[in-house]
Amino acid sequence: MRAMLLEAPRTPLVARRVPVPEPRGDELLIRVRCCGVCRTDVHVVDGELPDPKLPLVVGHQIVGTVVELGAEVEGRTEGERIGVPWLGRTCGTCRFCVTGSENLCENALFTGYQLDGGYAEYTVVQARFALPLPASVPDLQAAPLLCAGLIGHRALKMAGDATHLGLYGFGSSAHIVAQMARHQGRTVYAFTRPSDHAAQNFARRLGADWAGSSEDLPPVPLDAAIIFAPTGALVPRALRAVRRGGTVVCAGIHMSDIPSFPYQLLWGERIVRSVANLTRRDGIEFLELAPRIPVRTDVHTYSLDHANEALDDLRHGRFSGAAVLAAT
Repeated sequence: MRAMLLEAPRTPLVARRVPVPEPRGDELLIRVRCCGVCRTDVHVVDGELPDPKLPLVVGHQIVGTVVELGAEVEGRTEGERIGVPWLGRTCGTCRFCVTGSENLCENALFTGYQLDGGYAEYTVVQARFALPLPASVPDLQAAPLLCAGLIGHRALKMAGDATHLGLYGFGSSAHIVAQMARHQGRTVYAFTRPSDHAAQNFARRLGADWAGSSEDLPPVPLDAAIIFAPTGALVPRALRAVRRGGTVVCAGIHMSDIPSFPYQLLWGERIVRSVANLTRRDGIEFLELAPRIPVRTDVHTYSLDHANEALDDLRHGRFSGAAVLAAT
C-alpha cells in the first residue's frame, strides 16, 4: 500500500510502499477513505511530542471502511464505515479505565503516534475504539469531527455553563466549538493572532459575537476561555480576560511553557485546567450530537501525496477550518 512515513522527527514525511497491515485478534483492518490533518500531527512530526514509534504513519482523524475482522471481533461487519480517533488502545484494568477515565490510562497507546495512523491506504484499529459515524455526514466533513470535534466537545464541557465564552486560536477545533456554543445559546468571543483579519472574519461568519487579537481584552469579562493554540503565553492573557470564579481550559496535547504571572491573575477562585485526550463516551456523545446541531466543517482537501504541504499550511496558518487528506 501507499503510505506517508515519518522516518525521523523534524524531517518531511516520505512516500513509501509498505505491506498492508494484518489485523490481530481484537482489531479491524480499515480501508482509509480520508484522514484529517491535526495540529497534533504537526507536533509529532516536529519532534515536540517525544518518542514516537518510528517509522510511523501519522494521522488520527480517520474515516474508513472495514475490510477484514480479527478472529476475536464480534458485532462488526465488513463494509461498515467507522471513525478512528486519537485514543487507540488502553489497558482496560487500571483505576482510570475502570472508572470511566480511560483517557488518563498510563498505558494508553495513541493512533498516529505509538500506533500507525491514517496517512496511508489501510490501517488497523482495536475494534472497541472504532467509532460509529453519522450517515448524514460525508467522509471529508466527518474526519475533523474525530479529534478537532471530540476535543472541542470535551473542552466545552469543562468550560461548564459559561455564558460568555472565549476561544483562543480559531482553527479546526474552535470553528466546530463556536457552532456548538452558539447552538447552546452562549456568546462567543474569538481571539486570533494579531492582525489575522481573515481568521477573525471567519469566526464572525460562524457566529462569534466578537473577534479580535489575542492581545486584546474582550468587551465583557469571560465566564470561561478555551485555549486551542499551543502557546503558553495565552494562559495569563486568558486569566486576565475571565471573571472571578472563571475557568481557563487548555485544550491542546502540547503547549509551550507558561510564563510566570502575578498570583493576582489566578486569585479570586479562577481555575486553570487541561484536557487530556478523550474517551469513547465523548466520541459517542459528540458524534450523535453533531448532525443534530448541525455542525458544518470547513474542509480544505489534499491528496495523500501532498501530506507535507498540508502539514506546512497548517503549521503556518495558511487556511481557516480543517485540512483533510483524501486517500484515493
